[in-house]
Amino acid sequence: MRTSGREWSTRWNEIHAGYVLNYVIFLGSVVAMLAFVSALEALRKRMSPSKDQDATSPLLGVNALRLLGLGLLVIAQQRELSIATIRPDALLQLLMLTAFAMLLRALATESLVYAPLMGLFLGLAYLTKSFAFLIALLAIGAMVVFQAWLQGRRLEKVIVGGLLATVVFAAIAGPYVAALSKQKGRFDFGDSGALNYAWYVSGTEKFHIEPWMTDKFGSAKVKLAHPEKQLLAQPGIYSYKAQPYGTYPAWFDPTYFHERIVPVFNAKLLVRRDARNVVLSVRYLLNHPEVAILLALLVMVCGARIRMRGWRQEGFWLPAVALGLAMWTIYGLVNIEERYVTLAYLLIVLPVFAALRTAANGDGGNARAWRPAVATAMVALLAFLALGETLRVALEERRSESSEGLPSPWYSPSIYGAATALNAMGVRQGDAIACMGTIACLNDPYWMRVAGVQVDTEVYNPDSKHLLEEFEGLPNRQQVYDVLKAEGAKVVIASFDPGAMTSSSAAAAGWVRLGETNFYAYPLTIAAPTPSAPAALGWDLSGQEKP
Repeated sequence: MRTSGREWSTRWNEIHAGYVLNYVIFLGSVVAMLAFVSALEALRKRMSPSKDQDATSPLLGVNALRLLGLGLLVIAQQRELSIATIRPDALLQLLMLTAFAMLLRALATESLVYAPLMGLFLGLAYLTKSFAFLIALLAIGAMVVFQAWLQGRRLEKVIVGGLLATVVFAAIAGPYVAALSKQKGRFDFGDSGALNYAWYVSGTEKFHIEPWMTDKFGSAKVKLAHPEKQLLAQPGIYSYKAQPYGTYPAWFDPTYFHERIVPVFNAKLLVRRDARNVVLSVRYLLNHPEVAILLALLVMVCGARIRMRGWRQEGFWLPAVALGLAMWTIYGLVNIEERYVTLAYLLIVLPVFAALRTAANGDGGNARAWRPAVATAMVALLAFLALGETLRVALEERRSESSEGLPSPWYSPSIYGAATALNAMGVRQGDAIACMGTIACLNDPYWMRVAGVQVDTEVYNPDSKHLLEEFEGLPNRQQVYDVLKAEGAKVVIASFDPGAMTSSSAAAAGWVRLGETNFYAYPLTIAAPTPSAPAALGWDLSGQEKP
């Protein structure tokens, strides 16, 4: 984007734009959480029991539930969906939470407006991550079943609502599904689920699998359509020129090099993986003790309980909890990561707290009037403690950044130092390079984007701790360089411990340190810089090229 001759968004400052966008997404999530809780309250009121001698009233009012939802959202933002980490999961949470708010509104009112709105946000969520495709079908099905079975609405109106949600969802998701299916030559809404199943359940090799590696196929059927081209067996050197897109083509579209890996159901392997995912689920719950402590206090101090009698008439909590459990189960069958199940956790926890009740009438009713106030105070304390912890972390990071003397809070000396030094060596935007080792190739790849290069060749070595030792032990190091040079790579980049890169190490010869970082470059088709030549910054942080 250019305004009055100035580029506001370049590869040198886009990470800042990403952080700003992440913050905007978080603010959107706050609004979505408030909308979700308000919709939950509307459905709770619609399905409240009649006021009789045995009736009970909610322990937590809508304001307490809002505080609880925002407190849990802030905690999740600290632990799983950090603003400082650019991932699609936060946006997915925002869109799906909004969609579920529309779902609850559709159940709480007779209006047909909310069903298509739910379809709209579910469609946008699918465009963010393909996982939302299955959840969209489940959400639409849950709306139809809940209205027809538990609420007893007229069947024709239920069907119209379901069709409206489906049509809008199809209008948003359909073009992408059609384009993807055309590209793959089969119906396809996304292969991430099947690939993850093959990797985590079937035991298929995740990195650099070749047609002859039958011992690494696991239980999957593997007939690769266009595998990576292996240039050398020891060490493994792979070319990505068949898929010349993205900074690091191997993960720009992982399905390309893994096309026609078909997972096969294996009950034994699935049970083994599910056992691991149960452990990960328990670990997630232990990492969120606040909810368990609050629930225990509400039960012990305020006499909180869930009224299960007449659950069909009062089951306002059923749709959200069912969808949350479904999401957790789907992930639990394959692979659980904390950022994946955070939304499912919120969908389960908030309706449970909304379902907590305390006596309102009958004997002792007046004596128990203090309980909702005490419960609200407990929730407020949790919410403000979470907010205070966030403020403390933010101030601590600001102090740390100030002491480091960074030109901007989002500036990474490692990323920008490596990119700047690489450009100063003569590597320009669009040039092909090679990388070696997990850190340089996979764990910390943003330097590639900033430098404007593309990794067309990789020297595969998953061991990041002993990379230099293993490289020094190779009898064919020169052959490695020759192979990379023949592929047209200008340099090969790796991450080494600077303390080990001494003259006593034969493998360190010829490697040039990129600024003050742990990244090193070995010139292949460009001249090595003279020791006296400084790695001058070719760009300022606004993205303007220096003369």
